[in-house]
Amino acid sequence: QVQLVESGGGLVQAGGSLRLSCKASGRTFSTYTMGWFRQAPGKEREFVAGISWSGSSTVNADSEKGRFTISRDNAKNTVYLQMNSLKPEDTAVYYCAARLWGTVVAETSSAYNYWGQGTQVTVSS
Repeated sequence: QVQLVESGGGLVQAGGSLRLSCKASGRTFSTYTMGWFRQAPGKEREFVAGISWSGSSTVNADSEKGRFTISRDNAKNTVYLQMNSLKPEDTAVYYCAARLWGTVVAETSSAYNYWGQGTQVTVSS
């Protein structure tokens, strides 16, 4: 069983920044591929960014390239999402997810095995 706990969400003005954190339980965090997804009201959950177990490979959704950066600290069992130049359309609940098997940084939610409870990010105009 893997537990994921997100934090760092909140209300920010357009153009501002937030850093989300996701702390995982378990001793094998360093073997998981990790991802961030988001879901806005009335919309489907979408991929934001993903990172390989070592951190050597990252993938970003096209809409966030250049603004969002995913990173991880395996010693702290934590994955981060640095979000800069935030826009109102970034408003959503942000979820982190763990993929226990496979080394590819997947962009589909079905590839991930465990999910956090989500953290709300609201960007005001």
